[in-house]
Amino acid sequence: MDLDLGLLVVRLALGPMLVLHGWNKVYGGGGGLSGTAGWFEGLDLRPGWLHARLAAATELGAGTLITLGLLTGLTATAFVGLMLVATLTDHRGKGYFVFKGGWEYTVLVAMVAVGLAATGPGEWSIDHALDLDLAGWGWGIVAGAGGALAAGGLLVVGRRR
Repeated sequence: MDLDLGLLVVRLALGPMLVLHGWNKVYGGGGGLSGTAGWFEGLDLRPGWLHARLAAATELGAGTLITLGLLTGLTATAFVGLMLVATLTDHRGKGYFVFKGGWEYTVLVAMVAVGLAATGPGEWSIDHALDLDLAGWGWGIVAGAGGALAAGGLLVVGRRR
């Protein structure tokens, strides 16, 4: 029971945080999706409108699913992909510490997602209620490697001229 409570706390911290990031991309004070699209263009991710929509949809969807503990192993893969793209674009070359724009935060979120894929969401989750077994060391590898492949593909395609 203590482990299940701990996993619920992790999901309730991680999921809504990502939902809020997605919400901000769509409705935030930086001009909504068009402002977010311009920001992605500035990161050399083109077309910016597509990357803005993909990032917002992934953050809103994956954040909701991880909060609910649904399809946790697959959802963690999305988290890893998002955070690796952020690490290799917006946070690249800025050092470790987040207060200097570094990659501390993005790598931490990715690693927590891999940990959730490996442990599972706990008994207080929809995965458990539906008897979905999408956890274990194999799912941890899927989340890490799958997220890295997704991020790599996105960066290669998004930076084509």
